[in-house]
Amino acid sequence: MQTIRTLDLLRSGLAELRGDRSRIALVPTMGALHAGHIALIEAAKRPGTRVVASIFVNPKQFGANEDLSRYPRKELADTRMLNDAGCDMLWMPPVDIMYPAGFATNISVTGVSDGLDGAARPGHFDGVATVVTKLFNQVRPDTAYFGEKDFQQLAVIRRMVADLDMGIDIVGVPTQREDDGLALSSRNIYLDESERGRAVALPRALGVAAKSIAKGDPVDDALNAARETLIAAGFTIDYVELVDAESLGVPDATRDRRLLAAARIGTTRLIDNLAILPAQQN
Repeated sequence: MQTIRTLDLLRSGLAELRGDRSRIALVPTMGALHAGHIALIEAAKRPGTRVVASIFVNPKQFGANEDLSRYPRKELADTRMLNDAGCDMLWMPPVDIMYPAGFATNISVTGVSDGLDGAARPGHFDGVATVVTKLFNQVRPDTAYFGEKDFQQLAVIRRMVADLDMGIDIVGVPTQREDDGLALSSRNIYLDESERGRAVALPRALGVAAKSIAKGDPVDDALNAARETLIAAGFTIDYVELVDAESLGVPDATRDRRLLAAARIGTTRLIDNLAILPAQQN
C-alpha cells in the first residue's frame, strides 16, 4: 500500500492505479480506525476497483468547544490496518495542503443539514461538505463509501453530490457494532468502564422504540420512552427523533424512516440510528 502526503505524488499514484482501467473507490476517514472503517474498505473492494483511503482530522468540522485537540491519532496502527485490509493507497495530507494560506471557500448544504446534528453542532456540516468536496476533487473517485452510523452526514453528502453533478456513486455501509450492540466509534475509547457499561442503553433504547413505532404505536410515546431510558442511564440528550430517511424531514409511515439519536455520557458524545421500513415492509 502506498502512503502519500503530497498532491503531486497523489496524482501520479492515482494515474498508476487507473492505468489498467480500474475504477477508484474512496473511503474518507479521520483515522483512529476500527472494524467499522475496515468494513468500508471490504465493501469497496470489488473486481476492477482500486481502493483509496484518506486520513485527515478535519479542523473545520469541530466546534470551538469540541474535541479536536484530543481526537485520537494512531497513524502507525491505522496504516497497518489498512494495509492488512488490502487498501491500495492511503492519502494522508497535512492541514496546509487541505487548507492553504488564504483558503476562503465554504460548501454549505441546506435542508438535510438543518436539524439534528446540524442544530446541535452549528457549522459542522459545512466543514464536512467542504473537506469531502476537497477530497473528491483530489482523488476523483468513481465511488465513495461512508458508514450509516453518521446518517445525517451521509444524507448531506448525497445531496451535495446530486446538486453539484459530481457523478460519484455514494454507498452507505451498515453500522458495525460491538457484541452488545454499541455502534463502533473512534470516540468509544473516551468511555471509562462505568460509562461503557451504561452506553449500551443507547442502542437498546432505540431498538425498543423502533419496534414500537414499526408496529404502529404512537411515535411520541416511543420517543419519550427512549429519552427516559437514556436519562435513567446517565445520558444528557441532544436529540431523539424520527425523520424521513431521505429528506430528514417530517416522517411518513408509507416511506422509509430513520430513528436517530445523539446523547452524551460523561464527556463523550455518541450517535446512533436505526431504519424503520414502511408498514407494508415490516
